Amino acid sequence: MTEAAAATVRAYDLDATAYAANTPAVPQSVRAVVRRLGEELGAGARVLEIGSGGGRDAALLEEHGLRVRRTDVTPAFVELLRAQGHEADVLDPLTDDLSSGEGLYDAVWANASLLHVAPSDLPTVLTRLAAATRRGGLLRVAVKEGDGEGWSTHGSIRGPRHFTYWRPDALHEVLVGAGWVDVSIVRVPGKGSEQWLEVVAVRG
Repeated sequence: MTEAAAATVRAYDLDATAYAANTPAVPQSVRAVVRRLGEELGAGARVLEIGSGGGRDAALLEEHGLRVRRTDVTPAFVELLRAQGHEADVLDPLTDDLSSGEGLYDAVWANASLLHVAPSDLPTVLTRLAAATRRGGLLRVAVKEGDGEGWSTHGSIRGPRHFTYWRPDALHEVLVGAGWVDVSIVRVPGKGSEQWLEVVAVRG
């Protein structure tokens, strides 16, 4: 883990409860992808979630009949999830074993989590996620659009967090190089002038 990533984890660790309590409602664009996953994968399909946070997305995925493996690199989030009665694992997708005893996953869900991964490490992370996913399985990722990297202090997290920003063409290239096909990248407005890049891709 880079120093920037470690500092970001510490920031989340200190304010995990506040972050979970103030997580906004699920946007319609996210709900639409969840419905798609539920329809295409079918009830009981297994989803590896990278960056479960306070558990909002996992709950919605399970409402659509999917089985979610909750993971987060931040220990405090994992503790919160376990306190809610869920199984959850501390997991770094860059270095930790992504496999499970039930075989390959049907999908990977990484909503607003991989935006903390260094640009040089994202190809490795996406390749490892592809290796853990069955052929024809789905990937959903959301990152912020922009250039370069930077630190930000906002919202319920008081400490600075490190973010990386992507343009569609560069992100598409990384995804295809990591083994994902049929890549769709859609711009979705965020707060103010902020733009998100929402990705859906298929394991080739």
